[in-house]
Amino acid sequence: MITNTVLAQQSMPSSLHIQSQVPLADKTWFKVGGPARFFCEPTSAAEFQQAVAWAQEQRLAVFVLGEGANILISDAGFDGLVIRPALRNILIHDGAEQSVMVTAEAGVSLPDLITFCLDKNILGLEEFSGIPGTVGGSVYINLHYFEFLLSQFLVSAQVVNRQTGQVQTMTNDWFNFGYNQSTLQAKEWYLLDATFKLRRCSDLEAAYARGRRIEIIRHRVSRYPAKNTCGSFFRNFHNDEVTVESNGKKMIYVAYYLDKIGVKGTLSVGGAVVSYQHANMLVNKGNATSADLVQLARAMQELVRQQFGITPQPECILVGFDTYPLL
Repeated sequence: MITNTVLAQQSMPSSLHIQSQVPLADKTWFKVGGPARFFCEPTSAAEFQQAVAWAQEQRLAVFVLGEGANILISDAGFDGLVIRPALRNILIHDGAEQSVMVTAEAGVSLPDLITFCLDKNILGLEEFSGIPGTVGGSVYINLHYFEFLLSQFLVSAQVVNRQTGQVQTMTNDWFNFGYNQSTLQAKEWYLLDATFKLRRCSDLEAAYARGRRIEIIRHRVSRYPAKNTCGSFFRNFHNDEVTVESNGKKMIYVAYYLDKIGVKGTLSVGGAVVSYQHANMLVNKGNATSADLVQLARAMQELVRQQFGITPQPECILVGFDTYPLL
């Protein structure tokens, strides 16, 4: 009997290298998780389209992986095709007056894009300094830091349709951006590139922005764990989900509730522990499994629910789980 794997390998597109049973743990910040059944790194829009078309022909689920900074992959891995875009071009287009349009492909790392812009005396994205991730992943979750959202800068983007392989250019409105929200999360379209409206500046302003970037990074390093984590595991609450108020405003910050239950640096399961630096960040001590991290997150959910009657929900993207593993 010929297995499905062999049939799939025989029909792989010749111009795109697709590997099988590729480890994923080393490609994520948590450093946990099983392998991808299939894996590829397209270097152009055409190769990305080929990968999507092949997955559609083989009836495979698709997951697009960036730098793995905001995901938790199951110990079983991902039973489909993982696409990690290696599209890394950046282009500058003149805008009106002091504005400038910068187009960055999905595989460009956000730190590299910020460096590129500052080197060209272009401002705007430095507000996201110190946050790991690619352009693709950042648009997918509508990256945020304090009052800044990536959607405030995005003008348009090229996306490819999962079913047809068609490439279209979409404007900001199409993405239906919100807090941790975008149309891409329906997984019917995948990002190829994004165009941001930024502004040109003087040498002095660029130097000031570089100093601000250094300070933002210093602040993040002092407050948050720098490795073996996904960053904030739970999203903040929506206003209608909470009743606790402080100074007349709803207390939506999940870290407030996690601090109150006293889990910081103490609550642990197996090789996973709540960071001593931040109550909303889980850390792999070096020998954790995905199951450890899931059990730890569930324990945190249960403790918050018991004390406050509300249940934190993940900001971290869960990948490869047969059933939803949290509350």
